[in-house]
Amino acid sequence: MSISLGSEGIFLALTRDISCEAALGLGRAAAEVLCKKKGGRLLVGTDTRRSSFAYEAALTAGILSAGKDVTSLGVIPQPAGAFLVKKLGADGFIMTGDPDKDGDHCGFTVYGSDGVRISEDVSEKINERLCVNSSEGKLFGNRTVYADGISEYTGLILRNCGSELSGLTIAADCANGAVSAAAEKLFSSLGAKVYLLNCDPDGDNINKDCGISHMETLADFVRNKKCDLGLSFDGFGSKCLAVDEKGITADGEKLLAVFAKDMRERGVLANNSAVISASANLGFSVFAEKFGIKPVVTKAGGKYITEKMLAGGFSLGGEQSGNIIFGKICPESDGLLTAVLLLSAVKRSGKTLGQLCSVMERYPQVAINVKISDRWREVWKNIPELEELIEEKERELGELGRIIVRENPAEPVIRVSVEGRRFDAVNSMALEIAEAVKRLCPVH
Repeated sequence: MSISLGSEGIFLALTRDISCEAALGLGRAAAEVLCKKKGGRLLVGTDTRRSSFAYEAALTAGILSAGKDVTSLGVIPQPAGAFLVKKLGADGFIMTGDPDKDGDHCGFTVYGSDGVRISEDVSEKINERLCVNSSEGKLFGNRTVYADGISEYTGLILRNCGSELSGLTIAADCANGAVSAAAEKLFSSLGAKVYLLNCDPDGDNINKDCGISHMETLADFVRNKKCDLGLSFDGFGSKCLAVDEKGITADGEKLLAVFAKDMRERGVLANNSAVISASANLGFSVFAEKFGIKPVVTKAGGKYITEKMLAGGFSLGGEQSGNIIFGKICPESDGLLTAVLLLSAVKRSGKTLGQLCSVMERYPQVAINVKISDRWREVWKNIPELEELIEEKERELGELGRIIVRENPAEPVIRVSVEGRRFDAVNSMALEIAEAVKRLCPVH
């Protein structure tokens, strides 16, 4: 089989759908595209799933067969690789694994020399090279191992920790993933009392009933142990969510509000702005207006938030999933950095996480997917009755609500999303619009 990188330089699939031969081809193609000069070098890192190590070896073989050098980082958080590719002056970095899925899945994420995921143009060039074997007869590259990656990465985070954290009791769910080794080293240096959960990867248990997809277990632990807060990560260590002292989840937008207010008060929020996705909860915009913060909106996805931040020189961005980006420190979302800066904000404020998160009220949101037949694709936008109904409901909601009706580009589905202050009104409107879509755009 072949591998085709997506528009964000990411390929993810079931492990049975990826071959080592395809991974070898990806390594060779990536090396040919990313390494422009003689003596070029790529970094390769993995998460803790068993399949990652086989694919890392295949990637390495492909890179070496292209005559380029490889530096193996071993098991390492994805943002650490993004940091090290710049520090070590490499031409790129490839992370093997999957941030959110269990051990049955794997994939690859490709970064350029700037520590940012490759662009669509570069991804397309790599895809084109996958079909060409031009490396025969070339000299092989050299492979080295870089053993100081975790230490240098945790040192970067500790240098940006703004407060001494003794007196705090926290729990951290490491998802049996790439943050496991780094978390133990990092949190032992902070002065806080720390319970490390799911920090014993065995190759198969990454993200399994733990991590950011299973916040309820962390919440129970925090309540039972009377912790000040809990932190949870994905398998790559790129995302972080939290639970407060009562076990209530603080999603990425709540955390973004905490950081935006704290950074604005300290005068370190560039342009007094925070970059958010177009799908962000309306409550964030209401919070931002109250505290003199400007929301800068871009497409959903960490890659697009990073691009907007780099283009505008912004220092903070993020989204609900737990991608939080501190642009002056790291160009990619970083779960452990987010965790430490959150602990610093809590310690500095003298308040609980629950009190800090109360600055933002999440507005109720109801989303309904409605299947349509292919013949209604794009056509539905020009149905007068549906247009009029949506406009009528928008007038009812006024400025304290919004309606988004979009077609899924990948399948014949229309997503109806309604947001406002009262759940009963929001739910009723979403159901009414969804029923209208079903009636006016029947499947048969």
